[in-house]
Amino acid sequence: MDQPTLYTARLILRPFTRADATAVQRLAGDEAVAEMTLNVPHPYGDGMAETWIASHRGAWDAGTAVTFAITTMDHELRGTISLQLTAPHRRGEMGYWIGRPYWGQGIATEAVHGVLDFAFGPLALNRVQASHLPRNPASGRVMQKAGMQREGLHREQYLKGGRFEDVVQYAVLRRDWESTSAGHTSTDHPHHVH
Repeated sequence: MDQPTLYTARLILRPFTRADATAVQRLAGDEAVAEMTLNVPHPYGDGMAETWIASHRGAWDAGTAVTFAITTMDHELRGTISLQLTAPHRRGEMGYWIGRPYWGQGIATEAVHGVLDFAFGPLALNRVQASHLPRNPASGRVMQKAGMQREGLHREQYLKGGRFEDVVQYAVLRRDWESTSAGHTSTDHPHHVH
């Protein structure tokens, strides 16, 4: 089965293609983006985006991860959102970043809602968790708006750039999502989009 494309009110969440590499390098290469994430390196060198994009299909086919390009209806890349999947426990670890020119526009919140609908719908997950660096409270607000609950601070959980980083952990369970979700996304769209 091919990775589906998801649609929200303003966004198209689709698989990345090699043609996205230049935009990924430009947006992810911004030091401000790398500073707020655990997994985006800085500097973001030539070839890194191509290698990262090339890894997506295999991860989807293996059932270990799903990664979406966040685009708007004009098909311009705004960022990425992914789930690292732990199938035996029906759990996903969400991660995302938005290019700095698009911060503060509600894009991350809308993308998170779309991916949560997919996680608890077609993927049949029971739990989706996410974490953010304490110096990035905006990401925590995105998680709260999506109905995720703060579960605590994990001290020095990750080593990034030579220093240990604390992270704030959030999660939402299927039953919580089902009781509050109004259905934000669809894998069907009234217009043929490719």
